[in-house]
Amino acid sequence: MSSLAEKGFSISKNALFSVFINRAGRLLGRPFKVVLVLNEVANKLADKKSGDNKFQQLLSVMLTVVRMVKSYVSGAYRQIETQTILSGLGVLLYTLSPIDLVPDFIPVVGFLDDLSLMSWFVGSFQGEITKFREWEQTHADEAAEATKDLPAVAKATTELLATPAVAELGHS
Repeated sequence: MSSLAEKGFSISKNALFSVFINRAGRLLGRPFKVVLVLNEVANKLADKKSGDNKFQQLLSVMLTVVRMVKSYVSGAYRQIETQTILSGLGVLLYTLSPIDLVPDFIPVVGFLDDLSLMSWFVGSFQGEITKFREWEQTHADEAAEATKDLPAVAKATTELLATPAVAELGHS
């Protein structure tokens, strides 16, 4: 049986995911629209928390990705490749979309492809996520400005888990 990250990798190579990467590219030039999408993703992730600690960690890291994209779009954080931001935004768009490889309206199973793709992204860009979290800690004012529009539950969730959780995600 393959891991979540392996399943996510295969999804990342699927033609459907390339549609989301293209949408991410078009959205990146429209900061206001990106913020609206990020808020929707943060709400969706906050509502889908699992009692399992690994899933909570994964969702927390993806909320970090929401903040990272938002900080990039606002111009506060630019120490990252644009392609990484496009991939992250593509994963977030895929997560938000009810139409993907396994439709989200199917209980439990409908969210597994989203989790798989998130797991692949986190595994692939773990170093970038860790660098962003370190930047958030040292640039608290800029980070707070970038997250001011995010829902309160998303902010609270991301503050609970420490940075080392990223390293644990590769061992699912």
